[in-house]
Amino acid sequence: TYSSKGGGGLWDKAPLSKSLLLVPSALSILLTLLFQHYQKFFTYNLHAVKEDFQIWRLVFGRTVCLDLKDAFCSSLLIYNFRIFERRYGSRKFSSFLLGSWMLSALFDLLLVEVVQYAFGITISSLPSGFLAPVFALFVPFFCSIPRMQVTQILGQFPITNKTLVYILGLQLITSDSYIWIVAVSGLISGMCYNSSVLKVHQVLCVPSWLAKIFSWTLEPIFSSAEPSNEIRVGMGATVDIQRQQRMELLDRQLMMSQFAQMRLQRQHQGRLINWNRLFPPLRQRRNANYQDNRHSDQEAPPPAEVSEEQVARLMEMGFSRVDALEALRASNNDLNVATNFLLQH
Repeated sequence: TYSSKGGGGLWDKAPLSKSLLLVPSALSILLTLLFQHYQKFFTYNLHAVKEDFQIWRLVFGRTVCLDLKDAFCSSLLIYNFRIFERRYGSRKFSSFLLGSWMLSALFDLLLVEVVQYAFGITISSLPSGFLAPVFALFVPFFCSIPRMQVTQILGQFPITNKTLVYILGLQLITSDSYIWIVAVSGLISGMCYNSSVLKVHQVLCVPSWLAKIFSWTLEPIFSSAEPSNEIRVGMGATVDIQRQQRMELLDRQLMMSQFAQMRLQRQHQGRLINWNRLFPPLRQRRNANYQDNRHSDQEAPPPAEVSEEQVARLMEMGFSRVDALEALRASNNDLNVATNFLLQH
């Protein structure tokens, strides 16, 4: 597998996410428009699983969406969650999807039995598609993606960079009467897989040999070409979003330029980089009340102690120990800020 360091295009370093968006969506369209008589093989029929022991329905019925609205919403969510593949690598990302997909099958059956026992409601089938792992990705999205305010509605209701993703999830969870069961099982699966106590990620993971096979065969098909150096702006749907994207792009370019200059100075002078000059744009985006007060170097607080556990987590992502230490010191042990900055150069 490869490390997910570096920026790039929309699908750079995310071939698995691209394949999950294209292949199931194409199958959903074909089954809906051209091959309706084959839809019966892709229904998520729990009655057939329990009574007729058609275990294969747990695979086919939980892979392709038969509702185009579900396919569209899940594809948009996979597009937004591609950041996890770029951050952790394809193998860890696929291991999370596989683990949550397998766990959610068990939780689906348990929740259906609980509903029948508690409320007397018999549920014979659930919505089809690769939905439970998509809901499971909301767990790391909520825990590890920093929340940044973009704008406000009526001056009181904040709109953040995560609002649209939550709206898409809400749209998906209200598309069917029983899809909430799939959503709950997916969230529980994501929490179980992320838990450091249960150690599920050590059991349900993609073997390295299998990851290499898929890397050799599928990655050349779904990987994107390296992006050019020209500036890409104006992708947002509104003027405010486009302006925000331009500001973020300028901030990244400024930080990368300062980083390169200071690293060159350190190589010539043999001294540490003053990383505190690099992070004000990031802190300004994370705190709307940030004020640029210039202080002298004598007034600066001493560097914070660095957690070895966080250093180890950064090194697992492919960063060197020196860069991990410097990033954590500069970000006051904020793992999200340090990771986001290291990923941009």
